[in-house]
This record gives sequence, structure tokens and C-alpha cells, in this order.
Amino acid sequence: MLSSILTVALLSLGADTIEGIGPIGKIEKVQGGFGFTEGPAVDKAGNLFFTDIPNEKIHKVEDGKVSVFIEKSNHANGLMFDGKGRLLACEMDGQIVAHSPDGKTRTVLVDKNMGNRFNAPNDLVVANNGGIYFTDPAFRAPMPLPQGKTGVYYLSPEGKVSRLIDDLPNPNGVILSPDEKTLYVIPTGQADMMAYPIETHGKIGKGKVFCSLKQPEGKTNTGGDGLTIDIKGNLYITSGLGIQIFSSTGMHLGTIAFPEQPANCCFAGKDMKTFYVTARTGLYKVELPIAGHRFAGK
Repeated sequence: MLSSILTVALLSLGADTIEGIGPIGKIEKVQGGFGFTEGPAVDKAGNLFFTDIPNEKIHKVEDGKVSVFIEKSNHANGLMFDGKGRLLACEMDGQIVAHSPDGKTRTVLVDKNMGNRFNAPNDLVVANNGGIYFTDPAFRAPMPLPQGKTGVYYLSPEGKVSRLIDDLPNPNGVILSPDEKTLYVIPTGQADMMAYPIETHGKIGKGKVFCSLKQPEGKTNTGGDGLTIDIKGNLYITSGLGIQIFSSTGMHLGTIAFPEQPANCCFAGKDMKTFYVTARTGLYKVELPIAGHRFAGK
């Protein structure tokens, strides 16, 4: 049922399945009562980490239990672990930082471009060479925008930052293909998700429309938020309708709805088959038959 839209209105209801994708079983609510959940990321052991932006905390989920990992996150949003075991974070207060594996040491990796702070870093992905691609939209940013425009940046392993994209309306989610030959960017301000060929890390070719998100009734140009990717290159994009899933060729496979509108998503667990969704005030999970892609970093 490749074109089916899967709707889960109540937690007590199971979901139909998308061929090869699932889900398996029911959507479960891990915990609620947060301000606004975002930025899920998985460590090498399969533990999940996520942010609560307005409450300025980073939480950890281990053995099904949620605990506070970072007490003061500077409105951290997107997270991802690098190859050194550090938790990298997009702090919407204007910088990209790295937290040590024990959470006791915070290191600023970059906080300025052309002499000015970033607008409000939102999401990031770590390449296999240790470089970092990150988005810098206008959400929570000072006005006028410190960078003058919204953009997508690359931070090299040597610490050099460069702006790669500056013509998208609030670029939000960012991810690499499993072979790291394509950079995907989903803006919030348009329905089309973009794909850019990577010539070498830090240098991209001309972008093209990879797919167009299905739209809520009565709307025509709503975009996405966070996204993730599985081992086959299928993309899982958060939207107003739920998690929209597209194949590596841009075909819409189906949509999985959640009790709250998703903001971001991530595979975790020891087998990378537990699919977590941060959705406004709650954290949800569901089992899938396919594993998520794990970025090695450096």
C-alpha cells in the first residue's frame, strides 16, 4: 500500500503498515509534559537524547527511563553524536557546541560568521570526515537577523565555516544520504524538499527538488521540520500531517500520524529499529522492521 496514509488517532489503536517500513505494533507515549520537544539523537549504545527547547534541557532515555542530561542548554534544538562520542548541539542562542560524553564539559565549536553571531542554529548532521552541516533559520533569532538572511552552513574539521545555501525560506531539517553523496534540506517555508549533490564535503552542486510534501487540507505551501533516514535511504520527514516517508528516489510511500504534530524523529535502540518522535509536549516511539542509518562521524 505504497500510497496509503496511515492515521493513528489514539494511542490504543495499532497502525496499518507500509510495505517494508511498518510500523510494527502500537505507537507508545514514552513521556509527556514537556515544553516543546526536539532534536532526537542516538549514541553508540542506542540510547536516545532529545531537547526540550523552552525549558532549556537535554534529556536522555536509557532502559526506558527519561533523565536530565544537560540542565542549561541555551535553547538547544538539533542534536547528533560525532565519532568521538561527543553530543553536538545547535544552540538557538547562536552557536554550535560539543558536550563531552559525561555531559560535564561544553565546548563552543563555532559562534560567528563574518564577525556576527548566527541567527539561531536549528539542525545538524555530522559527515564521515567530521565536518558538520547545519541550518540557521530565523526561529528564536534576534531581529534584524544577525546574518542578514537564513542559510545552511558547513563547519570543516579544521574549524572553518562557510555558507553553502542562502536562498531557502527558513531551512530547517538537514540530513545526508547514507553514501554521503547528497545533502537533503527541508525548509519550513515551502513544500519542496531540496537535494544537493556533494562534490566534496563543504562544496555542493546545484540543488533540485527531491520531493514535495503532502499538504494539510486547505493549505498549499507548508514545509517540514526535522527528518531522519534509514539504511535503504528512505527519508522520514516531519510535517503537519505526521511523518511523511519518501523513498530514495523521491516516491511518497506513506504517512504515519501521531497524537501530536511531530517536530523531529530518530532511530535508536541497540538494533536501530526503535523509531522515536519528538512531538510538541510528548516523546513517542514505535517499532519498525527496518533500521535507521547510523552516521559514523569522526
